[in-house]
Amino acid sequence: MFKFFKSILLLNLFILSPLLSQENTCNSEINYLLNYIEKTKCSYIRNGTVYTGVEAVEHIRQKYNYYSDEIYSAEDFIRLSASQSTMFNNPYYIKCEGQKKVKSAKWLHEALDKYRKK
Repeated sequence: MFKFFKSILLLNLFILSPLLSQENTCNSEINYLLNYIEKTKCSYIRNGTVYTGVEAVEHIRQKYNYYSDEIYSAEDFIRLSASQSTMFNNPYYIKCEGQKKVKSAKWLHEALDKYRKK
């Protein structure tokens, strides 16, 4: 009987371990992106209004909490929480000093790619 439970436990660990690892990676990447947004010196433009990174991340965290049941990857986070207005379907933009305005999705995907290469 003990061997049976031990086998079940080992099987569960074998199955769940990769899933937990993926979840930790996802959370780590999303936390990195939230911090990246918060610390940026660039402006975050949402529905025509300019926000600092600190102001932008507050709104993005609210959307992240709202969509948390649908977010399984950093890409989901970017798509659902940090790249466009849900109400108006307008993309969010980033404007860094001396550079052209870019869509926040592109900016965040580039940041995510750099993070993953570390």
